[in-house]
Amino acid sequence: MAQYIGLVRHGITDWNAQGKIQGRTDIPLNDTGRKQAALLAERLKKEDIAFEAVISSGLRRADETGAILANALNIPLLEPEPGLVERAYGQVEGTTPEEREKRWGADWRQLDLGQERDDDLRDRAVKTLESLALRREGANLLAVTHGSWLAQLFIALFGQMSQGHIGNLSYSILERRGAEWHPVLYNCTKHIQPSDAVTIHRGR
Repeated sequence: MAQYIGLVRHGITDWNAQGKIQGRTDIPLNDTGRKQAALLAERLKKEDIAFEAVISSGLRRADETGAILANALNIPLLEPEPGLVERAYGQVEGTTPEEREKRWGADWRQLDLGQERDDDLRDRAVKTLESLALRREGANLLAVTHGSWLAQLFIALFGQMSQGHIGNLSYSILERRGAEWHPVLYNCTKHIQPSDAVTIHRGR
């Protein structure tokens, strides 16, 4: 039997709106982010996949998003999963694009500024996904996590073709059949931006 894991990036925060990198810094949702979460909840009520529980990363912006979804869908919000937490960005956390370029130049991502490496994040993301699936085997689970975490997970599973900006309150679905993951829906924000095109991959 197929198992579905829904993957959600948290709603927008004031730091997101200002272009600041958050990483592990614990920033709450703003009012727009809360409204985004409510819009996704309304969408999920009408769709075919029924989720049995919500789990989030333990950072406030993800936990708050998860609580809004769980309450609206009348399903449990599980204890946070630390493996879902965002990439640590070290010295870069709290800086705007202009501040980053001024301090470290345009290639700041190539410098060692205390950030978690891509390879390490990909490994952690895949292991966390597998752990969630096995711990609640057969259950459809909604996981609320973070942009860089999701981007690196998709690259790890499906290669560079999945690379791209993961929007706030984006919604993706992975289907597990046997030991393999198949993308069903990728980085969809039609619940908050109805005019946006949606990329849908059907697993074979």
